[in-house]
Amino acid sequence: MLDITLLGTAALMPIPDRALTAATLTCAGHTILFDCGEGTQTAARRAGVSLMKADVIALTHYHGDHIFGLPGLLQTMEVFGRTQPLTLVGPAGLEAAMRPILEMAGHTGYPVRLATLPEDGLKLEMLARGWPEGARLAAFPTVHRVPSQGYCFTLDRAGKFLPDRARALGVPVNQWSLLQRGQRLKLEDGHAVGPEDVLGAPRRGLKFVFTGDTAPCDSLVEAAKGADLMICEATYGEDDQAQLAREHGHMVFAQAAGVAHRAGVRRLWLAHYSQMVEDPSAYLPNATALFEHTVCGADGLSVTLRFEEQAQGPRPLCAAEATEQKEEMEQ
Repeated sequence: MLDITLLGTAALMPIPDRALTAATLTCAGHTILFDCGEGTQTAARRAGVSLMKADVIALTHYHGDHIFGLPGLLQTMEVFGRTQPLTLVGPAGLEAAMRPILEMAGHTGYPVRLATLPEDGLKLEMLARGWPEGARLAAFPTVHRVPSQGYCFTLDRAGKFLPDRARALGVPVNQWSLLQRGQRLKLEDGHAVGPEDVLGAPRRGLKFVFTGDTAPCDSLVEAAKGADLMICEATYGEDDQAQLAREHGHMVFAQAAGVAHRAGVRRLWLAHYSQMVEDPSAYLPNATALFEHTVCGADGLSVTLRFEEQAQGPRPLCAAEATEQKEEMEQ
């Protein structure tokens, strides 16, 4: 189960009902913060989201509207007595970009680590104890005016445990859970049993994608394939603003929807609106014409993603849901 909350939807500057870019993902009590624009702490408080125990802050690039909330957040973590390490990840130039940020934040009584994600992604259980075994965070390149990347979070799911097979192999019941957690066992008669011997085919897991600022690109389409939810930048509303968007490394609503359609995602939330977009819902038809399951993201919009058999069944998505503070995603 994943809880996703969109904290900020503004581009360039915050306005009264829009903080700058930020979103959170929480799984098994652990949190990733994606970007940290100005107003992130206030937006999180309004949304009822705690940032104090975030393990990772994943930065898409180093423009101010995506990172200027960091010094204050790092200070707040210090004031609240944080002791566990915090990892900051980002594209090329992370150390140089974070040097002044960390200087402004001042002393922290907790380690702040700067890291580049491995090409095949990071198993989060290696970063902090308590993450599910199948949780992984990966980055993919995007197209902006500076080095930039988006993020793909996946939660793999093993096949269903087959008790009859375990019994036939002579595995004691009190050791079944070890196999379910991926461990191999050596039985009293000397033969080994692995998870693959007692589990069915892997089941569909969960996948979430956060783009940051980007023009349409094949790497985004590839990374987002089959995602349960993609939060995608949609800076401009009108189709005829596509050239303006291209010049600045952004997208219009229709382009974001086109990416979602090509990638076959299940749901799309638009975000990162220009101040010219006073009412995002006025431009929503430009997106839904290409991808029906599109919502105009709003600060505080949240969703719970569940494994397929845990959900109550599919339902259509209506545009009015963009204004809801809570949405239960059925798959």
